Amino acid sequence: MALFLSAGIVVKLVLGLLIFFSVVSWAIILFKLFQIHRANSESERFMDFFWKSKRFDAIASQVDRFANTPLTVLFNEGYGELKRVVEGGSGRSDSSVLSTDLGGIENVSRALRRATNSEITRLEKYTTFLATTGSTSPFIGLFGTVWGIMTAFEGIGKTGSASLAVVAPGIAEALIATAIGLVAAIPAVMAYNHFQHKIRVLIKGMDSFSTEFLNIVQRNIAGK
Repeated sequence: MALFLSAGIVVKLVLGLLIFFSVVSWAIILFKLFQIHRANSESERFMDFFWKSKRFDAIASQVDRFANTPLTVLFNEGYGELKRVVEGGSGRSDSSVLSTDLGGIENVSRALRRATNSEITRLEKYTTFLATTGSTSPFIGLFGTVWGIMTAFEGIGKTGSASLAVVAPGIAEALIATAIGLVAAIPAVMAYNHFQHKIRVLIKGMDSFSTEFLNIVQRNIAGK
């Protein structure tokens, strides 16, 4: 704190910006840890429930129990589109309308893809700030350090003394900017990589669920 208060205005601005990045990054880290942990745990519970249930309408009546998993969004979109297709083709004499009409299975598949893309966007929200913090904070800190050293040498030139007692305080004030930059960047980079791995796992789960959902629909229609 003493080094911060004795630093120049530019270094103070740099430190303030880095502290802002660090605080926001930690808020995002805590939020995403909670969000992704709930998504993973509820995805597992929903898949167990999905395979134990025998009817889509029974699953639809219970999806509110799994509000935090992206799989329920996919199910709602796919089941909703499936009902619209079946109701739209119920007046036709061809009972296999869902499997032969281009607006049938393909519509359900498109609904699942839209829901998947929407959920990926939601899961990745705010993670770009972590990437930005991790990549820019060291350079912002380095800028503060360079500026502080320039100021320190300017002071040396004015006083005409290069003793350790004159040089050391200015160098210490300058180096604190790099230190804070690393403090902000390292947790952000580690958290970003961790979240990207967890999100990729969730994306694979959504892709697998979409494939299984379409397979179930096609098998049921083909069996009619």
